Amino acid sequence: MKTQSVAPPNQDLLNYVLRQADTPLILAQRLCEWCGHAPELEIDLALSNIGLDLLGQSRHFLSYAATLYGIDFDEDRLAFGRDEREYRNLLLVEQPNGGFNDTLVRQFFIDAYHVLLHQALGQSRDPQLAAISTKSLKEVEYHLRFSGGWVIRLGDSTELSREKIQQSVNQLWRFTGELFHCDEVEQRLAEEGIAVDPRTLYEPWRQIINETFAQATLEIPQETPYRQGGKQGLHTEHLGYMLAEMQYLQRTYPNCNW
Repeated sequence: MKTQSVAPPNQDLLNYVLRQADTPLILAQRLCEWCGHAPELEIDLALSNIGLDLLGQSRHFLSYAATLYGIDFDEDRLAFGRDEREYRNLLLVEQPNGGFNDTLVRQFFIDAYHVLLHQALGQSRDPQLAAISTKSLKEVEYHLRFSGGWVIRLGDSTELSREKIQQSVNQLWRFTGELFHCDEVEQRLAEEGIAVDPRTLYEPWRQIINETFAQATLEIPQETPYRQGGKQGLHTEHLGYMLAEMQYLQRTYPNCNW
């Protein structure tokens, strides 16, 4: 089932809203894959609840995006009816769960980014974006306390746990550069006071990372070539497999209701 392409009145704004919707949507799907498989019951519940928080945030952004498209669009059609190249999520969140250490580091990197993003986007001249980000801020602040606390706990623990966390940091670091890459869409909207220029978030994000890693006795990896392209619809091989599972019901039974 492929949606019919419709040109929205404000392509830049739609593109930006979809970016804010797709990153938590895909991350929520990843986190809920842990349901019943986490190391202990408390973590199982925590990851699922964080995933549900992110899904709620995504729904708000998707509903807003649907209004930008116009008639015959809703959040479900946008969530489950697009092809892989039409998703605008960051590459970081589509990476496989791996072990708990990999999920934890991925979550910590994106949580620190989300706190700063929603703090800034809450000041947007676009009232919808500002309202969604203001509502989301309390949730992502909790997410950061959870993931940052576990990074410190495991990094400053046994030699084995520190080694595993450091391996995850080294593996996922190459996806963090995309968080702060500013393309023409974001630059134009930032100049209008609507979007956040992601470059302005890098220094405070790096400060959060440095302070947490100091307590966790972890090291910042040496600079490596960064991966990017997710915001433009260019994804890693992992997203297609995830979407095949996520969209199965809607594509098998289009517009089903129960």
